[in-house]
Amino acid sequence: MGTRAQLEIKRIVDRLASAIVEHRLPPGARLTEAKLVEVLGANRNHVRSALQKLASEYKVVTIVPNRGACVAQPTIKEAKDVFAARIVIERSIVELAIENLTAKNRNRLLKQLEKEDGAIKRGERQEMIRESGNFHRVLAQIAGNEVLDELLAGLITRTSLIIALYQETPNVQCSIEEHQALVDAILARDCAQARYLMDEHMKTIQRYLLLDDRPGEVDLQSALEES
Repeated sequence: MGTRAQLEIKRIVDRLASAIVEHRLPPGARLTEAKLVEVLGANRNHVRSALQKLASEYKVVTIVPNRGACVAQPTIKEAKDVFAARIVIERSIVELAIENLTAKNRNRLLKQLEKEDGAIKRGERQEMIRESGNFHRVLAQIAGNEVLDELLAGLITRTSLIIALYQETPNVQCSIEEHQALVDAILARDCAQARYLMDEHMKTIQRYLLLDDRPGEVDLQSALEES
């Protein structure tokens, strides 16, 4: 269950992580301790511990000595590494989910698709982002491996931050059609097809991000010389 302090730190972590996932806190946003204390009704020590946890475990906050904390801005290499890690983890989750496919778990998957569809029909962007991520969390919970679920939760938060930073268009998100096809494969207990669809799903999301290598330091004198 945890101590009161641990539960309070978890509450703060969850609030901040949700805001990052739903793009309410964009990359680079300053996270002033005093303001967080006021907004979250928390004490400074708990806020500080939550920020340290988000920085060390979730990798979605950057803390600079004497300058404070801000929402992280992942590099292109980090972004590619996160997607590579998600592919490996989500393959295992799909396999375990098929093994644990009970009638109750079938209904959970179908119910989650309904929630996503409802969010899309209402045009609620933040809800769409949240339910899209929840689809992957539901799969992880059905898989029944708590460690994989924890790892995926952190990677989903980092993925959302990457999308906010590198999206090519304002509407990069998981496709419900791809989720539906994945559920169909899982319900049919077609492990090979489910793994393939999950791989393609992750690659599709990455394809819509601007993750090509970009130039480093630019020689301003050369760039600004008149021809």
